[in-house]
Amino acid sequence: MSDASVAITNLLYRYAELMDAGQVSECADLFAHAQVLLGDPADGNPPIVDHRGLATVWKSMVRIHEDGTPRTRHLVATPIIEESDDGLTATCRSTYTVFQQVDDGPLQPIITGRYLDRFESVAGIWRFAERAYIVDLTGDISDHILGDFSH
Repeated sequence: MSDASVAITNLLYRYAELMDAGQVSECADLFAHAQVLLGDPADGNPPIVDHRGLATVWKSMVRIHEDGTPRTRHLVATPIIEESDDGLTATCRSTYTVFQQVDDGPLQPIITGRYLDRFESVAGIWRFAERAYIVDLTGDISDHILGDFSH
């Protein structure tokens, strides 16, 4: 695995780690130099936000429970990383499954989908340049998302 692939994979996992810890602002900071598409670009023109807009969306949508977390575990899998010939950009397609357990309820999968990411290396540091969120399947997300969720 190349150094770029390791750095990119670590960014994917850091995102999941911060989100599961309820550190929404810190998670959004991973996208400080990125645009984020809140939907599948193949479906038309999904809303696009920067990292401040992303933090606002998450703070208004993600239910944080008494322990300060969303009570979730984001599992990011199957990263397919394709590096450019110049070694300065890369794309990654990956999948995610979010599990949640609240109070005495069961541990259960609540949503699955795909991330379509672009990365760039600036001064030798890899960072997000773009992310598209694609939702494939949803279960009971009532303990995770505030308000109405449609995808």
